[in-house]
Amino acid sequence: MIEEFQEEQRKRVNRMRSIMDYAMGALILFIGLYFCLNKVLHINVFNRQPSSMDVFIGIVFIFYGIWRMYRGYKKDYYR
Repeated sequence: MIEEFQEEQRKRVNRMRSIMDYAMGALILFIGLYFCLNKVLHINVFNRQPSSMDVFIGIVFIFYGIWRMYRGYKKDYYR
């Protein structure tokens, strides 16, 4: 009985972590796209000119967002 409760609790935690990974991954991915495309789309939130460092930071954010979404898909939290 306790094992069943723990298994259900583990499934709920996995589901919530997966949803959080998808949401955070999408948010980080969109931030990365902003940093990469702000020069092209002329969207300037900050009061400065875009530089080449923005593109590098954007690429890092995009890769991290994709990895975060992959981790949510994989659901391999307990090894």
